[in-house]
Amino acid sequence: MVHMHITSWILGLILFFAAYFLHTGGNARVSKILHMILRVFYILIIVTGVWILLSLSNINAEYIIKGLAGLWLIASMEMILVRLKKNKPVRSFWIQLIIALVLVLLLGWRLPLGVLHM
Repeated sequence: MVHMHITSWILGLILFFAAYFLHTGGNARVSKILHMILRVFYILIIVTGVWILLSLSNINAEYIIKGLAGLWLIASMEMILVRLKKNKPVRSFWIQLIIALVLVLLLGWRLPLGVLHM
């Protein structure tokens, strides 16, 4: 399940950047399609994350913080794409995305179920 979660995150980030750059490049129709596919990946990411969290025998605060940071990251990604379509400023959400991404990656590598412990 951890591999599925990590793969979903990687594909989600790729879809996010593809949708962002397609929209800023003027191809809003394809961007909208990718955004809808990305929303399916949000669900997959959340479901696999909750599944992993519930399967742990020793849940500590770091796992909870990583889960909340992951939700924050998903919310930032979604807000960037939605506000971009409405031609509203997205700078604050980019800052939030970077902070949440760094936090998720650092905790992901540090925790026992992280990438370095597989």
